[in-house]
Amino acid sequence: MQLYHHPYSLDSQKVRMALEEKGIDYTSYRVNPLTGKNMNVDFFRMNPSAKLPVFQNGAHVIYRAIDIIQYIDRLAVHLSGEIAPVNTEVQQWMQKVDAWNPKMFTLTHTPVKYRVFVSKFIRRVLIARMAEAPDLASMYHVKLREAYATEDKVKDPDIMRQSEEELSKLLDDVEAQLSKTKYLAGDEFSPADSMFTPILARITLLDLDEEYINCRPKILEYYNLMKQRPSYKIAIGKYFNGWKKYRTLFKTSFFLCFRTLFRKY
Repeated sequence: MQLYHHPYSLDSQKVRMALEEKGIDYTSYRVNPLTGKNMNVDFFRMNPSAKLPVFQNGAHVIYRAIDIIQYIDRLAVHLSGEIAPVNTEVQQWMQKVDAWNPKMFTLTHTPVKYRVFVSKFIRRVLIARMAEAPDLASMYHVKLREAYATEDKVKDPDIMRQSEEELSKLLDDVEAQLSKTKYLAGDEFSPADSMFTPILARITLLDLDEEYINCRPKILEYYNLMKQRPSYKIAIGKYFNGWKKYRTLFKTSFFLCFRTLFRKY
């Protein structure tokens, strides 16, 4: 089994937490979207959406995080030989968490100069790949149009407001649930927690804890509990706790600056 992912990718974090919780071995392939590696021809042929993560088990390839996690859950049950009852509450929470798209929230809370710098770099990568693989040019062109459309959307204050309101509603619902249960869908950790915890980590990465987490005591307590789990430490904490966050950011920033300077000379 292979997982194509990156530590920055929120959906990748969801899947990696689920894999670690189930103790499933897999081969890790890191693909950095900020440096355009997800646009490389070989990867793009396999996954024209260029989104992460991608999970492959033999000829079976799955692209959406929620689908991957549900597959992992079924696989773990099969390997254990047990018959697990269908938990509709877990499924409902997974769907609710999946309904919130973190992309616009992340972009609108990223400093403009960094966002614009990466956006221009990615557009150059797409144009270069169109020339490199003419048979994929039409699909690359779709991604190029999406990149321009995203730049327009991120400037729209209504879109930013909608994303923030949707996140606040989700967090309020979770806060209410955690007043009744230890974890999101009951008193035991479930795939719903693998789906939700990386959202809290993204809020922390953007330095927005005070606004979204610390004002919700049940979520704050839950988040501190999640941080103690080995799956969190492997999928998220290893890269973003304390000074490690800046090391991860620096490595990508250095690559982008080096590539930009190299193209000039």
